[in-house]
Amino acid sequence: MKLHFAASSHADSQNRLTQLTKRYGQFDVEVADIIVVLGGDGQMLQAMRDSIRHNLPLFGMNCGRVGFLMNEFSADELPERIAAADRAEVHPLRMSATTVSGQTHEALAINEVALLRQTHNAAHCAIDINSKREMEMLVCDGVLVATPAGSTAYNLSAHGPILPIGAELLALTPISAFRPRRWRGALLPANSQVHIDVIDPDFRPQSVTADNIEFRDIAAVDIWERQDISIPLLYDPGSGLPERIISEQFAP
Repeated sequence: MKLHFAASSHADSQNRLTQLTKRYGQFDVEVADIIVVLGGDGQMLQAMRDSIRHNLPLFGMNCGRVGFLMNEFSADELPERIAAADRAEVHPLRMSATTVSGQTHEALAINEVALLRQTHNAAHCAIDINSKREMEMLVCDGVLVATPAGSTAYNLSAHGPILPIGAELLALTPISAFRPRRWRGALLPANSQVHIDVIDPDFRPQSVTADNIEFRDIAAVDIWERQDISIPLLYDPGSGLPERIISEQFAP
């Protein structure tokens, strides 16, 4: 089994990178069978974006804090663990954002695309789903669209629903909604096209983030799932991403 190791810049990750490459070797990603990611969830998200062009499965090992997307770290019997691993497929979101000045920015998001107010002024948004205006004005701190993989991240902190892997759904979740006061968001079919207009963007500026990629002074955003892109993640049996998402719903 040809392994390519990708590690974050943190000292723990770099020390374990040295340990593992001495033991198992380090193959160029172009000839590797598997990418082994060392770090936390941030490193895994970056590796997931990078892996799209290589079309290789990812096996993560936690060297950070939370590590929701990662397996436990162990240097022993790594090829055997990978061979026995369960597989989960994740589809990213595509974001296309237009700024007030007319520039267009595109990015992929594994977890979520989120609009956020840039100043003390509340954000005002209008929301279209599949070219139909569903909400004339949402007054809030922001609004996000989350994938099942990202539903336990920022989406959960904003009181959005947890989505099982394979649910073929997206979560549309407001962040500190003021009007409509009782609106808690919506569940959308995975093939939905979401369009969000920023109302009065000069007075109420908003930024947009696709995971950790940010653009500011946004006028409008289009969001949809790239169902033609599938990112395979590998997990130790019984502790995969689907099982973790179920367990998270019963966490105290």
